[in-house]
Amino acid sequence: MREQYRTRELSEEDLVPEPMDQFAHWFAEVASSPAIHEPNAMVVATATPDGRPSTRTVLLKHYDARGFVFFTNYTSRKGAELAANPRVSLLFPWHPVARQVIVTGTAARTGRDETAAYFRTRPHGSQLGAWASDQSSVIGSREELLARYEELAARHPDGEPVPVPPHWGGFLVVPETMEFWQGHENRLHDRLRYVRRPDGGWETERLAP
Repeated sequence: MREQYRTRELSEEDLVPEPMDQFAHWFAEVASSPAIHEPNAMVVATATPDGRPSTRTVLLKHYDARGFVFFTNYTSRKGAELAANPRVSLLFPWHPVARQVIVTGTAARTGRDETAAYFRTRPHGSQLGAWASDQSSVIGSREELLARYEELAARHPDGEPVPVPPHWGGFLVVPETMEFWQGHENRLHDRLRYVRRPDGGWETERLAP
């Protein structure tokens, strides 16, 4: 199974000085493309202190000059791994347009005010779900999970505020490198990577495909 990518080249002259601005440009393009379903879906890779990796798909909820923000249960596998080892990688796999963005950096918890502000925008059912699911833990059955959800729904009817779980919140991923990948014919892809300098600025480099 193989596909030839026929796209225009990505040159150094195409890049803007700041990688988050370049990400915003690409993200706007894929967000408007009918070919991309959930353009904010990203693969988050974490690892234990002894190097055991794990990956999962998470939805990006915000990005700005600081970096990338997603929300999760802090007691989940990724939450526990990030608490012990904050090194993280993100991958945005925009296959229909033969593009991907790869980020490496460090993750830190967002402030509770930022977490609460986002939590209030979630649908009521998703707010309850954050309480009902002890994410990544072993459970006896789906019925057990649903019973917990129904118990919470009775306690917090639709229309009434749901408090933010203390074990739930955001992570801000501060990038150290950001690679912009554009697929091409014959596997001669363009790979341009921003690398953060010690002074906080950025330099760019081209990687062999």
